[in-house]
Amino acid sequence: MDEVAQRGGVSKATIYRWWPTKGTLVFEAFTANFLAGQPTPDTGSLRGDLLAALRNWIKTVKGTVTGRTLVGLIAEVQRDPDLAEIWRERFVNRVRTQHRLMIDRARGRGEVSEDADPDVMLDLLFGAAYHRLLQSHLPLNDRFAQAVVDTVVAGVQPGHARTNGDAKRA
Repeated sequence: MDEVAQRGGVSKATIYRWWPTKGTLVFEAFTANFLAGQPTPDTGSLRGDLLAALRNWIKTVKGTVTGRTLVGLIAEVQRDPDLAEIWRERFVNRVRTQHRLMIDRARGRGEVSEDADPDVMLDLLFGAAYHRLLQSHLPLNDRFAQAVVDTVVAGVQPGHARTNGDAKRA
């Protein structure tokens, strides 16, 4: 924080007034950088949009400072309740709202069943990617992205048979 204040030509108190913790300062810088690499695709198809979004995400985080920062922020959010609240409000909700547009457009084109849950779709799409990023156990590559997207798309197509029991569990 001393270095940030010095570089900014302001007092440390000013820095703490805007960013009460180091985590919140890193979060703000990270968010601007991350979101710049995550435009909302509009390819004209659900598969194309989801694949473009996941490919952008992978490109942004795979082997990059942004990816390492994301992992660190996720860890810090587990320890800092104030940062966790900011994380959900200014990052998670913002990113999910942005990506939900792809699902809404696809639903308007008739590509998504009316009973498909957009939040579950996003969890399946990005949850798998976050899992690989955090665990580093399997590659984050295009083959993975295509497999995840194809699985999500197959499960939400209109006419995809679901029994009443399946709908209740969903």
